[in-house]
Amino acid sequence: MKIAPSMLASDFTRMGECAKSVSAADWLHLDIMDGHFVPNISFGPDVVKALRPLSDLTFDVHLMISHPKQYIRQFAEAGAEIITFHVECDDDIDETITEIEKYGVKPALSLKPGTPVECLYPYLDRLYMVLVMTVEPGFGGQKFMPSALDKLRWLKAEREKRGLHYLLEVDGGVDDTTAPLCVEAGADVLVAGSAVFGKDDRTAAVRRLAAL
Repeated sequence: MKIAPSMLASDFTRMGECAKSVSAADWLHLDIMDGHFVPNISFGPDVVKALRPLSDLTFDVHLMISHPKQYIRQFAEAGAEIITFHVECDDDIDETITEIEKYGVKPALSLKPGTPVECLYPYLDRLYMVLVMTVEPGFGGQKFMPSALDKLRWLKAEREKRGLHYLLEVDGGVDDTTAPLCVEAGADVLVAGSAVFGKDDRTAAVRRLAAL
């Protein structure tokens, strides 16, 4: 089980300190929003680049943007080790995966809560990871949607049936109550925002989630 604290829930005036404060985690999840694909704007590759020297964690960059392909190089050069983009984006999926691989970065796909999980089927054999959104992407602090658990179960079964090895990541409303449900359904990576950055002792919060 890998824990990936989401910087979207951090104090943006102290992002460097916040990144250092979750060193007990495995990955650092960085949500990139363009104000078009989702109704919010977060930060871009320059922030990722500034954070990179401050953390030894794997940088898990989630592109919630309409045209991810044209930004792959910038995020790869900024230090992304995993780049996730959305199956609902406006770019060609296979071409975008190829672009990610070109820079030696691991490709991942995500889907919104209302998107049928079967949309991922043609791409599963090319992916390092699948990210299942358990809330509508765009804002932190939302309530967990239990319907995501069925998607996790389907993806886990499909992985076993086809002999694939992609990881399953969940993002949105993950806390001490919902994390065990996600793990039982097949999640390998838990993205947690306020469940980590909302705690005084973030090391303990990470370890508690990992123990679940």
